[in-house]
Amino acid sequence: MNILDKIIDHKRIEVSERKKLASIKQLEQTDSFNRQTKSLKESLSRNGSSGIIAEFKRQSPSKGVINSNADVEKITKGYVDAGAAGLSVLTDSNFFGGSSTDLIKARLVNNCPILRKDFIIDEYQIVEARSIGADVILLIAACLDSKQLKSLADFAHSLAMEVLLEVHSIEELNSNLNANVDLIGVNNRNLKTFEVSLDISKKLAEFIPNQVVKVSESGISDPATIIELRKFGYQGFLMGENFMKNTQPEMAAHEFIRALKSMMK
Repeated sequence: MNILDKIIDHKRIEVSERKKLASIKQLEQTDSFNRQTKSLKESLSRNGSSGIIAEFKRQSPSKGVINSNADVEKITKGYVDAGAAGLSVLTDSNFFGGSSTDLIKARLVNNCPILRKDFIIDEYQIVEARSIGADVILLIAACLDSKQLKSLADFAHSLAMEVLLEVHSIEELNSNLNANVDLIGVNNRNLKTFEVSLDISKKLAEFIPNQVVKVSESGISDPATIIELRKFGYQGFLMGENFMKNTQPEMAAHEFIRALKSMMK
């Protein structure tokens, strides 16, 4: 069993337990559930946007502990002040050391689009994402069949949320072209082996429909890489580990985005 299968097996148990803690009706009564959502697609497409979706995560299965004592409010606010177009917050606890509380805290101090980064397999998680302040959900093609994925995407849209579809191969992309998503992210890291190659983004770029925003995920550590990926039509760049491995992730983001914007002139 690969790591992705282990994560999904655990996620099924986790979701079942969370349903016992709070009903959908209770989630719908939160202040965040009724707030107007922000568009990540618009933020990434805006002229002069850095295109960076800065991610907050403490650990990962491939790297272990990255930044265990990170302050989510300080770092995410610093990301946005540095010029990030949006935020991604890990809420998976068992494998990534995150929590719903992290996203709630990030929402309190930021007014930008926020992606709930988790392994979504159930509509309950989407209601939960809305209730904690997320604007966007992630649907991973490797975790869902095309029917499930489209159903979850449609449900998210019914709650005025956007959907980022994550793919890693042409097969995953072609199987979900009718899912009506807002953004398509190409994960340069294979979720089954955790090997990273930016060539995956380059190879899949021409097959991604023009009406969605293209996002390249993982393995980006140099502003020049973003300049290169923009030539392939990418407008979004999900970055986490490159910032979070620093003692001051927000300052690492500031320096990176400053260098990027000087190259974009």
